[in-house]
Amino acid sequence: MEVVYRSIIIFIVLFIIMKFLGKKQIKQLTLYDYIIGITIGSIAGDSIIDFNTPLLDGVIALVIFGIIGYISSYITYQSHKTAELIDGEPLVLFENNQFIYENLHKCKLSVAKVLENCRLKGCFDINDLECAIQEPSGDISILLKGNSQPLTSKDIKENIQKNSSKQSMNYLIIVDGTLDEEELKRAKKNKNWLKTTLKKENISIENIALLTLDTSNKVTIIKQN
Repeated sequence: MEVVYRSIIIFIVLFIIMKFLGKKQIKQLTLYDYIIGITIGSIAGDSIIDFNTPLLDGVIALVIFGIIGYISSYITYQSHKTAELIDGEPLVLFENNQFIYENLHKCKLSVAKVLENCRLKGCFDINDLECAIQEPSGDISILLKGNSQPLTSKDIKENIQKNSSKQSMNYLIIVDGTLDEEELKRAKKNKNWLKTTLKKENISIENIALLTLDTSNKVTIIKQN
């Protein structure tokens, strides 16, 4: 019965702490929030099933970490510089048709991973991408170029044919200086075609961050910095 008693007490304490700290979705949590959450969860679990640990000690530890979380949230709300120090700052990963490799290294992200996140947000063509930014939460925000942004009702009323733009599936032939031969086959191209294309651009595979080919045979090449 002791575990039931402990569970009820810890649940009540956690409920109060979470109400005190406020609501956040998982994807909105920063690394600091995640650490606080994991620590609180670990303390709560030990307090419930470890009968050698006094229940009062567990409750005190939970309250302390709850207070720490609240104070840090209050400080970051009041000071932008402190927020950047604790939560981190947004990092531009793609801009002006170039990947920012310095920031990719900081985020431990590859070009392929950035492209995956872009596809998840509906951007399948790198030519449509204006900017990609990693937020402090770890999520990647994207901005599409003007003529690739979704139509509004006003656009449709003015001229739906003029403003609409079709997105086509891109074949990722080269990513991070590595040739994907399977993707080359899917695009119904061969190495001779690739060799000729690279020769025209006077560039080698190792110096390419991304080379794509769309269904209209349009080639897009983004060089490594």
